[in-house]
Amino acid sequence: MTGTPSAGGPVHRVPPPAVTVVIATRDRRDELLRTVRRLRELPERPEVIVVDNGSSDGTAGAVAALGDPGTTVLGLGRNLGAPARNLGVAAARTPYVAFSDDDSWWEPGSLARACAVFDRNPRLGLIAGRTFVGATRAPDPINAAMAETPLPAGPRPLPGPPVLGFLACAAVVRREAFLQVGGFNSVLFFVGEERLLAYDLAAAGWDRCHVPDVVAVHEPSPRRHGDGARRAAELRNTLLTAVLRRPAALAARETARLAVRAPADGAARRALVGALRRLPAALAARRPLPAPVEHAAGLIDRHVPEPVP
Repeated sequence: MTGTPSAGGPVHRVPPPAVTVVIATRDRRDELLRTVRRLRELPERPEVIVVDNGSSDGTAGAVAALGDPGTTVLGLGRNLGAPARNLGVAAARTPYVAFSDDDSWWEPGSLARACAVFDRNPRLGLIAGRTFVGATRAPDPINAAMAETPLPAGPRPLPGPPVLGFLACAAVVRREAFLQVGGFNSVLFFVGEERLLAYDLAAAGWDRCHVPDVVAVHEPSPRRHGDGARRAAELRNTLLTAVLRRPAALAARETARLAVRAPADGAARRALVGALRRLPAALAARRPLPAPVEHAAGLIDRHVPEPVP
């Protein structure tokens, strides 16, 4: 990018941004436009790629009408869920990609700090930032959980505690690493998809860590799925993640646990039905974790304070 020279003065070259922000959205046009404006006003001036999951509220046209050459919209004909982000990462031209939701954004300077951390750590595949929630900017409980992780230090020094779970709206990835492991898995669709990506990055030898100086703000949209629907999706994807990557005995226990709860628990019942529908695809994509990663996953399982979204 070339700046405009003053009369007789030198041409000042502004380096292109090293990070792109990818947002997957559906039917939240006004909130999305607010988020895009906030992101484009950051001092890092990141390019923004919006992946529209088949919205019916004119989202794609509204983003295009902004007339901002640094913002791109990829309009999809249907809802792909979380894996829609994969298309945004594939379209990015920068070495690093940050994720935002349509109701979240990054604090000024955070993306620059993330890029600097990546530059110093060539095997770092993912940075899990710190998240503040709502108008009061309350710390999300996952911040403390990541800071107090039971995971041991790895073979390389890291700029923060290692993680096997994170919030997508507060994560920055190395594009190469993300694409190598296939991004977010289509079997899960949405809710809790982060855990499987963390497993896959670890299995491929990429480091993941929590860096508190990289800060995201999340103001949850009122246009969210009800608690029952979200809980059903969480239960479903916990089981499917076990089928996809964990030992068969553990997957069987998760199935039995959900089946026992299903008769008296509507969310568990919907989760079980949804998991059974996706079971053939999960079995086809099953790839048990390497022993060291499975050991780390077991440590997280036994460490109650660390929730995985």
